[in-house]
Amino acid sequence: MASGSFRFGPFRLDPGDRRLERDGVPVELNARYLDALALLVREAGRLVSKDRFLEEVWRGVPVTDEALTQCIKTLRRQLGDDAARPRFIETVPKHGYRFVAPVEEVGDEPRPPALASAPQEASHSWRRFFLLGGAGTIGAGVAGLAGGLAYGFAGASQPVGSGMGAASVLLVLLWLTIAAALMGGAGVSFGIAAAGFARDRRWSILGGALGGLAVGGAVKLLGLDAFNLLLGRSPAGITGAGEGALLGGAVGLGAWLASRLSARRGVAVAAAIGGAAGILIPSLGGRLMGGSLDLLARTFPDSSLRLDAIGGLFGESGFGPVSQSVTGGLEGMLFGGCVAGAMIVARRSLSGKG
Repeated sequence: MASGSFRFGPFRLDPGDRRLERDGVPVELNARYLDALALLVREAGRLVSKDRFLEEVWRGVPVTDEALTQCIKTLRRQLGDDAARPRFIETVPKHGYRFVAPVEEVGDEPRPPALASAPQEASHSWRRFFLLGGAGTIGAGVAGLAGGLAYGFAGASQPVGSGMGAASVLLVLLWLTIAAALMGGAGVSFGIAAAGFARDRRWSILGGALGGLAVGGAVKLLGLDAFNLLLGRSPAGITGAGEGALLGGAVGLGAWLASRLSARRGVAVAAAIGGAAGILIPSLGGRLMGGSLDLLARTFPDSSLRLDAIGGLFGESGFGPVSQSVTGGLEGMLFGGCVAGAMIVARRSLSGKG
């Protein structure tokens, strides 16, 4: 069957325009899954083998059978199909899939519903932007909670001044880390979500980097000004724009790759890339949260903050380079995995409403 626009049931698929509609309303599908549906529809009534999906949809990118299974599962959900009683996509065990619904090639005739649905599409795009950005921010907050508890317990385990108890140290570090994670997560997540307005999701890398750059730079500038105003000096080397851009770009890359894999593998890949960036940042002379907290403690010797307990785990007398690399890797892994995981959940929620 030639390429063009196709009708089947209440749906219209236009592969050239990269668009699937149900009764004139756009249906959300990522680029890879749209390609898979177009292949099935063009070959309606004929078996499409797994090898052919890998060759024409994934174009030689190595993926597991689970990625194809997740693709078909998502297509069925969007089409309202049932694997046990298929109306659209039939499984041919151990061989591939077949599109079984009648398909009509409709060419390029005018589509009045498209004009009526344009405001709905724009509304959906903005809904998608805010939902994905908000979800990623919440995911970052979860990462901040985990990191804050780790740093809080480490700080509370050290001797503290008479004016502050261990519980106070724990709470202060907990809320400080959560606040930093939420601000950084908002910049990165909304940067990635903004990249969704472009057709190519690889813009997520640039979106995440720019979001991290903007928030990291702004927070550092305001933080240094606050320290100078209140205390007369500031820790100039705390985390900022450079670290935000590198980690944000890594999370954007992880989020892009995660959208092409199953949820579990996607989160694992995003966490791994974030962890790698977290290890790289200290080696380049930068600092993430742990390194910034240690710098604060050394800049203000009278403070009750100490992270020596973490350094002791790695045979260091203080919070040395090994401690910074390990904690940076863990911070990046938590941040990347939680942001990407939350955005995957939000994306699937949107797909279910498509």
